[in-house]
Amino acid sequence: MADETLTSRIARVLADRIIQGQLSPGEKLRQDHIAAEFGASHVPVREALLRLEAQGLAISEPRRGMRVTTFSIDELREVAEMRSALEALALRHAAPRLTPTLLDRATDAAVRVDNAASVREWEAANRGFHRMLLAPSEMPRLLSSIDDLHTASARFLFAAWRSDWEAKTDHDHRTILAALRRGNVTQACATLARHVGWIGKRQIPSTNGAMREAYAISG
Repeated sequence: MADETLTSRIARVLADRIIQGQLSPGEKLRQDHIAAEFGASHVPVREALLRLEAQGLAISEPRRGMRVTTFSIDELREVAEMRSALEALALRHAAPRLTPTLLDRATDAAVRVDNAASVREWEAANRGFHRMLLAPSEMPRLLSSIDDLHTASARFLFAAWRSDWEAKTDHDHRTILAALRRGNVTQACATLARHVGWIGKRQIPSTNGAMREAYAISG
């Protein structure tokens, strides 16, 4: 990313580490260590940490500095409900600008989602599919909020599917595309809202070997 600013790069790298679990919930984000790693002054580091806070990945605590946020099922439900409402709104505004060519590209993107070989590959392909359909809304504030929610979704997704990803066909993506091709925007928006609002649950091994429940937004 040649045109990426230092602040953006720091924020992106740290966000990726948090999402993948390399930085644990509650772990302190030390400005001096981060500045040394990236060869940066404290100004871009502070700005990067503020971006992480805006994304819900970090929290500033009095006298304790910035830490990685914890996450709970209540937070996941909030993210799912917000995505459901905001993505349906964006699609309703984008639909009049979705040309047949763009829908063909979205169909190809849906195939990439289905063929993903890892959870990381799936998340990137799925995010790309959603962005492709929503970007024509030309509502930058709304799209920025949706991007932040996708980042939060990815954190839950990676926690639930870190080691044993299971490929699956996403029938909702096909239903959304078919409705858009027919001009049935209401059905497309309703399907999208349900799709991103559904929370999946599965059993995964904890650090002591016992099984525990993990949750993730599945769309």
